[in-house]
Amino acid sequence: MSSKDEQSLDAAVAEVAAAARVSGMPDINELQDIRAALAREDRAPLPIGVLLSGSGTNLQALIDAIDAGVLNAEIKLVVGSRPSAFGLKRAEAAGIQTLTLSKEIYADPIQADEVIAHELLATGCEYVVMAGYMRMVHAPLLATFPNRVINIHPALLPSFQGAHGIQDAFDRGVKVTGVTVHIANAVYDMGPIIAQRALVVEEDWDVDTLEEHIHAIEHVLYPEVVQMLADGRVHVRENLTVEVRSLA
Repeated sequence: MSSKDEQSLDAAVAEVAAAARVSGMPDINELQDIRAALAREDRAPLPIGVLLSGSGTNLQALIDAIDAGVLNAEIKLVVGSRPSAFGLKRAEAAGIQTLTLSKEIYADPIQADEVIAHELLATGCEYVVMAGYMRMVHAPLLATFPNRVINIHPALLPSFQGAHGIQDAFDRGVKVTGVTVHIANAVYDMGPIIAQRALVVEEDWDVDTLEEHIHAIEHVLYPEVVQMLADGRVHVRENLTVEVRSLA
């Protein structure tokens, strides 16, 4: 990253941080400390909202982990950026409230994020989990949930940022790639990294095979990270790196 890019990142993060302070919303460290101080049996399910744009396989992985009793969370609201997103049907089948915004509202991304933030708060969400949400989030959402918007990326960030991480890694001929779960901030795919899991790319794989293996990792890693949040283990340092604390 160039010094100019670093300055832009710092400025964007500082702007959102200032907005968060004005909003008075608690940041991730405050809420994580509260959960960590409770005995494990006293921790209520972590209330989350999920944002998606497509098939919703990561949403399904979260639903399945909750149903299996290995994830102490409750999905309060699923927001779809497209009415045709199959993930909305997954949510409805699981009895989860859904929201889809019109194209007219999405035409103004700031207004859209204001609406989404309001609805997430109204349903009691404390964390926002992006699960294949193909839109950038902006200050209204980031300031309402400071350091509490989580994203999953199908590559080992900071490598292969953007919407085509799997294809880009394959085209580059990497021998190792993987999955990253990070905190979303004002710069696309540049937020603090919570967890990563590596994958060795076999020589005979095509890009579709690689994608299958990447998604299989996502479906395991994402519920694990949300459980870290449910246990109060995630702490963001001043230098925007993440400490994952031992299980209390």
